[in-house]
Amino acid sequence: MSGETPAIGGLRDRVQLFRKNQTLEPEGGQSILFVPLATVWARVHARPAGRDGFADARGTGATHSVTLRHRSDLGPGDRIAWRGRALEVLSAEDLNDRRAYTICTCAEARVTA
Repeated sequence: MSGETPAIGGLRDRVQLFRKNQTLEPEGGQSILFVPLATVWARVHARPAGRDGFADARGTGATHSVTLRHRSDLGPGDRIAWRGRALEVLSAEDLNDRRAYTICTCAEARVTA
């Protein structure tokens, strides 16, 4: 993915990275835990929100773009915590193919009545 390389001083948002960890339970179900990876500086941009239907409630999906120093351990399903929000990573790509920055496309889903 090509994009403008950010200045290092432009990473002004403090975010926490979480790895998705699924384990099988003896009863036959799955347990999903989010294990903390690191707390890093990033730049978070909110994209226009859309309206979705979720089960029998109205949901609002907000999409975010998160730019941070290069990490190879982030992938789809992981989470980024930012200002009390849980952003699910949809994709994580190397910005400009130089291993300097990683850009993550994230989605936040909230259910409203």
